[in-house]
Amino acid sequence: MLDKVKIVLVNTSHTGNIGSAARAMKTMGLSELVLVNPVSPIDGKASALAAGAGDVLAHAQTFDNLQDAISDCGLVIGTSARSRTLSWPMLDSRECGKKIVSESEQYKTALVFGRENSGLSNEELQLCHFHVCIDANPEYSSLNLAAAVQTLCYEVRMAFLEKDKIPSQQSEYPLSEELEGFYVHLEKTLQRTQFIIPNHPGIVMTKLRRLFNRARPESQELNILRGILSSVNKVADEAGRE
Repeated sequence: MLDKVKIVLVNTSHTGNIGSAARAMKTMGLSELVLVNPVSPIDGKASALAAGAGDVLAHAQTFDNLQDAISDCGLVIGTSARSRTLSWPMLDSRECGKKIVSESEQYKTALVFGRENSGLSNEELQLCHFHVCIDANPEYSSLNLAAAVQTLCYEVRMAFLEKDKIPSQQSEYPLSEELEGFYVHLEKTLQRTQFIIPNHPGIVMTKLRRLFNRARPESQELNILRGILSSVNKVADEAGRE
């Protein structure tokens, strides 16, 4: 189960943090490290700070963008502070661990960590089903990247050790790639019906993403929604030929 949990580091500045994150992962039994557009490739400093976790570094995958890195995941949780203009479904650290364990039997899951100085962008956070905020001291809540990785990997491991007490997820959810395909289909359809004006899209799609992430449609439900969009486009095609 833990082999299906991806730890995704986005645009990491310091290679030492990559090595420390790999060490934090291995101590908790996680092994799949994914790097998204790192500032520098893995080097000797990363290897030194990984200590005995060189195998995690050696098998790390690198992607140009977050969407590609999580395309095969059915659950994506991004680390975030709570104060966001557009709120997203939130989990605390313990809930995050349980959520990961409850769904990792069915498909790959991902925990996404942002840049050391600025975290994840709003666009990257919108690719996540849930956000997680580590309940640190509110008077000094600053955690370095490796500490954040260690904390959430620990929660995943604790949930894994008590997995018999955690109900497994029975619903079949679409993978991230399938969900993104739906959003593209939805946006093109709304542009075609002129509900969205291409040159002035506003935040309609952002709010719709939040709505569907909150509702989290199952695979069959997503197929129904895609069918509805296809029927709208079919009627529009027929009207255009008249």
